[in-house]
Amino acid sequence: MTVGCLTLVALGSTARDGLDDPGVALAFGLLVVVGELARRGGSGDRESAPLGSAGALAYALLGGDAGQPTQHGALQVVAVAVAGTLVGCVPHVARAKGPSPDHVARRVLTVGFAAVCFQPLYNRGLLERWVGHGAYYALLVAGLLALTALCDAVLAAAMAHARTRWPFGPLLRDELRAMLGIGSAVCATGAVMALAVAVAGLWALPVISLPLLLTQLAFRRYAAVRATYRQTIASLARATEIAGYTPHGHAHRVAALSRSIGRELGISEPDLTVLEYAALMHDIGQLSLLDPVAQGATAGLHTAQQRRIALLGGAVVRQTGVDAQVAVVVERQADPYREQPLAARIVRTANAYDEMTREEGPQGPLAALEQLRLGTGRDYQPEVVEALARVVAHPGLSLGSAG
Repeated sequence: MTVGCLTLVALGSTARDGLDDPGVALAFGLLVVVGELARRGGSGDRESAPLGSAGALAYALLGGDAGQPTQHGALQVVAVAVAGTLVGCVPHVARAKGPSPDHVARRVLTVGFAAVCFQPLYNRGLLERWVGHGAYYALLVAGLLALTALCDAVLAAAMAHARTRWPFGPLLRDELRAMLGIGSAVCATGAVMALAVAVAGLWALPVISLPLLLTQLAFRRYAAVRATYRQTIASLARATEIAGYTPHGHAHRVAALSRSIGRELGISEPDLTVLEYAALMHDIGQLSLLDPVAQGATAGLHTAQQRRIALLGGAVVRQTGVDAQVAVVVERQADPYREQPLAARIVRTANAYDEMTREEGPQGPLAALEQLRLGTGRDYQPEVVEALARVVAHPGLSLGSAG
């Protein structure tokens, strides 16, 4: 609601009063459009249009054009950023790959925040009086960008918390960690753009945009490698299903449950990835058995046999070249829960829940949770079981978010 009102006020004010410095506004608007057209994926990416974000932030912190002062205000900055974003998104929306409303709202709010912090002070001449045009001015621009980035991280974490009810602290930590990647390049490019255009004019824009485009290309390749890596692990996890050792979809259900439980417990994104991979491969040790376990239900086996299968699975994982942390979780999933790492406790609980619900029919979820709670003194950590209960109470929020 707030974003919609801000957008309407900005567009209405700009339409009524006209554009100040229309050439500059058009140049930055086109830069945002190009950045959106170069968007690298769907709505789930943290920063899928870095050039568009950098251009919008640079316009918000622009204090001159080739030595001549600019006159645009904060509302015009928001209007240009919104117009460029909407125009650039049209082809992606037509292919159902446009940005999510959260991404657009964050763009509007963060650009608006930066513009409100900078433009009124600049247009009133206060910045020139306080810091001049030298190194202190550049430090001020960089500092405002850092503050804007922090606000964007807080906003992103707050939106994710409101949508999923996951703990706010870990979500904020993940957002801040993500900014060390492409986010830092966006902020640096935005600062350099604003400073370079103030000195050299609009011709600096294409020159400065090139490094960020190359960074985006490298990041896209890295994301493709990550996606291929995960697909390889998912294919390995299906080996037990193809061989008839586990039911169809069991590994993926356990992985989705495990990741959602991890989110509930506040696990950070890198550890969630290890947890998910271990959950996908938790049954791979069954391939070493001469006789398959009926329905792949290892939760009901004798402890010694569970540990043997877990150790065999860890050995297989180590041979695949997957992260050694994944192998550790697979190996430790059958240990007494007080001796296990948290990820192994989560996998053990999620696996048992999926097996129990399969056996109990329509009342399976409630009966499975009751059995798990009865086993918290010996086999399952109470906090993990309660996190599972919260997850299954809101499956549309949690299970659908598993990576």
